[in-house]
Amino acid sequence: MAYRLLVRRIWTLSAKEMRRLPAAAATVTPATSLQSSAARVSFLSPSHSLPHSSRRGVSFNVQDQEDFTERVINSQLPVLVDFHAQWCGPCKILGPRLEKAVAKQKGRVAMAKVDIDDHTDLAIEYGVSAVPTVLAMRGGDVVDHFVGIKDDDELDSFVSKIIGQ
Repeated sequence: MAYRLLVRRIWTLSAKEMRRLPAAAATVTPATSLQSSAARVSFLSPSHSLPHSSRRGVSFNVQDQEDFTERVINSQLPVLVDFHAQWCGPCKILGPRLEKAVAKQKGRVAMAKVDIDDHTDLAIEYGVSAVPTVLAMRGGDVVDHFVGIKDDDELDSFVSKIIGQ
């Protein structure tokens, strides 16, 4: 688990650094041992850039408080926030069900996944005392929530209610 966390943090940092590179520096260049590490990292051409927030999928893992604010609080779409933990059995069942219900809405709702062990501050801020807890947010405000596991029909109903169907 520590290895996965380390890889995820390195990937996040690398992705943020890549987005900051100017387009001219993001061209494909062969790496030799004499080149700097920055030149070896610059392997993306402008036509193959990393996705921006407007092109990201509807389901994402929250990386930090800033990411939560940007992608959940400031989202134009309603967002379901799934507070979960790696050790939680019901969370492992609910997560895929929730992703399936969100996918059925074809981009009308987003889903943020928050690991409470990694982001205890967010769990405390939103009053999460048990997992899984799912918050429905619109315009930065919590409009509905539930705690525990639900079946597919209940999740579809919950998601439809959030987007106003």
